[in-house]
Amino acid sequence: MPASQLRVKVEFVRTGYGKNTVKVMFIRRQGRHHTIIEVKADVELTLKTRKDYLTGDNSDIIPTDTIKNTVHALAKLKGVKTIEQFSMDICHHFLTSFNHVLMVKVSMEEAPWRRLEKNGVQHAHAFIFNPESFRFCDVEQHLNGTPVLHSGVRNMKVLKTTQSGFEGFLRDRFTTLKDAKDRFFCTSVYSRWHYSKTQDVDFDAAWNCIKETIIEKFAGPYDRGEFSPSVQKTLYDTQVLVLDRVPEVDEIEIVMPNEHYFTIDMTRMGLVNNDEVLLPLDNPSGNITGTVRRKQRARL
Repeated sequence: MPASQLRVKVEFVRTGYGKNTVKVMFIRRQGRHHTIIEVKADVELTLKTRKDYLTGDNSDIIPTDTIKNTVHALAKLKGVKTIEQFSMDICHHFLTSFNHVLMVKVSMEEAPWRRLEKNGVQHAHAFIFNPESFRFCDVEQHLNGTPVLHSGVRNMKVLKTTQSGFEGFLRDRFTTLKDAKDRFFCTSVYSRWHYSKTQDVDFDAAWNCIKETIIEKFAGPYDRGEFSPSVQKTLYDTQVLVLDRVPEVDEIEIVMPNEHYFTIDMTRMGLVNNDEVLLPLDNPSGNITGTVRRKQRARL
């Protein structure tokens, strides 16, 4: 069957192309005091036409090498204050510089550099790589539309050695798990939230507040902790507190895998292990997730 007849039987669902893992280190120098931000970006464009797919006509394609160069140039021209603002700058550039770009998607991650500090004194220009968590964002914007912005934190691994339990769960003939009044709780937190506005937002303050709120509800007060009857309860309480504290956020997703550590049985070695020596397990792990948003106001 000729190719022209085959094409009648199919249709496009979506198209897009771009450049992935475009890296930039931006340094802001204010005298002897330097500030840095290192980012990694994936940029995807969707064009109005599909003649490149249909006929091999490349005349509308903005080369991916040009996309990479544009990210570097915008860092010089606009600066990089936050990954959120820089991602929106990239979207704005492509949508306003080319009349055939229909949509731009940017996913960006910030490298976790932290300024060196000793005895409360911050170093003027030296930093240490501190991967306790990773900050990311993604922006999607259509031609003549407003940016849709999500930010998040991932790979934030936290644990507590007590003040966590899991009891009263459903049992059937396959259930072997015992009630746990007190257990070791470890998770690697992933959270992604949506901003209801993109102008006049302090993205650094919002991100730091959400990160600290997640840690606060996980750990509890520093002198005594806070009991968690389930991962689900901790996750939900965290989301409610985030929405109360950060008015610019209207929806938040949190994923908390329950990374298991089991007490090693040492009775055959003649030793009593009082939950002091545990075995970390890579898998399987429980996975708890939830998304909470502000209630929609009823329309009159």
